[in-house]
Amino acid sequence: MLSPTGRLMLDRRHFLAHAGSGLGGIALAALLAEQNLLANDARPLRPEVKPDAPLLPRQPHFPAKAKRVLTIFCSGAVSHLDSFDYKPELVKRDGQPLPGGEKLVTFQGANGNLVKPIWAFKPRGQSGKMVSDLFPTLADLADEMCFIHSMTAKSNTHGPAENQMSTGFTLDGFPSAGAWVSYALGSECRDLPAFVAIPDPRGVPQVGPNNWGSAFLPAVFQGTAFTADKPIPNLARPAGIAADADAATRDFLKVLNDEHLRTRPGDSELAARIASHELAAKMQLRASEVADLSKEPKTVHEEYGTRDKNKTKAGFARNCLLARRLLERDVRFVQLFNGSYAMGEGVGNWDGHRELKKQYDVHAPVFDQPCAALLKDLKRSGLLKDTLVVWVTEFGRMPTFQKGASGRDHNPKGFTVWLVGAGVKRAFSHGATDEFGHHAVENVATIYDLHATILHLLGLDHERLSFYHNGIERRLTDVHGKVISNVLA
Repeated sequence: MLSPTGRLMLDRRHFLAHAGSGLGGIALAALLAEQNLLANDARPLRPEVKPDAPLLPRQPHFPAKAKRVLTIFCSGAVSHLDSFDYKPELVKRDGQPLPGGEKLVTFQGANGNLVKPIWAFKPRGQSGKMVSDLFPTLADLADEMCFIHSMTAKSNTHGPAENQMSTGFTLDGFPSAGAWVSYALGSECRDLPAFVAIPDPRGVPQVGPNNWGSAFLPAVFQGTAFTADKPIPNLARPAGIAADADAATRDFLKVLNDEHLRTRPGDSELAARIASHELAAKMQLRASEVADLSKEPKTVHEEYGTRDKNKTKAGFARNCLLARRLLERDVRFVQLFNGSYAMGEGVGNWDGHRELKKQYDVHAPVFDQPCAALLKDLKRSGLLKDTLVVWVTEFGRMPTFQKGASGRDHNPKGFTVWLVGAGVKRAFSHGATDEFGHHAVENVATIYDLHATILHLLGLDHERLSFYHNGIERRLTDVHGKVISNVLA
């Protein structure tokens, strides 16, 4: 319709049509804003890190569901098909060739026939989620878990795959997720590290400190590695030095450091070095206290299994209890490892190539009870309300056995991880592998997506959290990643 001056006017029909679509747009914007999924300014949001206090707490980009993160990393690649990913067709076709894969060659050579799960699957909890008897105690907590059954990795080799799971990149030289979180948010705890890594009692995973390193981020954000049985070295006061003399020395040293810094304004490296020494001094008291498990009730030790006759299990149980004690003291990021690259008890991790059942019969009892106790303890204490727990492994396993062996080869095309706690759905499954568990086919997820989701739950936009290095705005998620919104509560 034209006005008397010749301008196009909006008639009633078009006004009502535009009004209807506009209301829909407003509703959509409100829903996206509610879950912090609205698009925003693409410019980086680099944290304002003070050189003399690099671990001061910093605000997230938007309100967070989680205050802290616990990652539980089972190194060696746990078989999803024998644990959390139930495939009835695999049971039905046990002993038959994989359709279309009769001459399939994978990481360690030719594959044999399909092999059903070695441990029986059963419905668990009120949800009826199918979980195998490999982890009988952990299986009882299926109603707490949010499963991602369609995870994929970029490498079928342990080292690069471990790197990707912990740093986002298969290559060496990139900061770990915990370092990124410490860089972004600082610490809520003044006398403990912001980021702690707890290696398995048997040793470190294959790429070792890469899993908790800071790479090109400032070194203050790297993880501090120690276990319940091997606390941080060199923190104890020297023999023969009284506590009051030690305190007086630290006070005098602070006066000297402050004066030294005053005469060198703007020297950020000096300020950071002084801050790290001051944190170490505070940790002399606090770190030894947090690793002292003797004051925990006898019932807690029994629940975790810290005094089990199996020394490896007892050691891992003490590490799980240490993880809880760190989280309740507001350590921002705790990385707990199960399995190591060190040889011992056969293979020291979940790398089930040759004798999968024999190896898993060793590793599963070490992991099951202590991990389940940790989750129960976090729930009982209320820590799960603002703690995100993420269980990962570097890739999955084949639905076939290797030719001439009794184990499954590496499979990065589809595997399972799960989340528990702050901001994620309970008793929920996202994505799926095909009918044999060979590759992800439904809502395919990447490690980039997992990292984006973890950062999102901490109130961080993965596309805007960056660090300028060698001419590139580097991110944990590189140039990839989408928040897996379907798992958000």
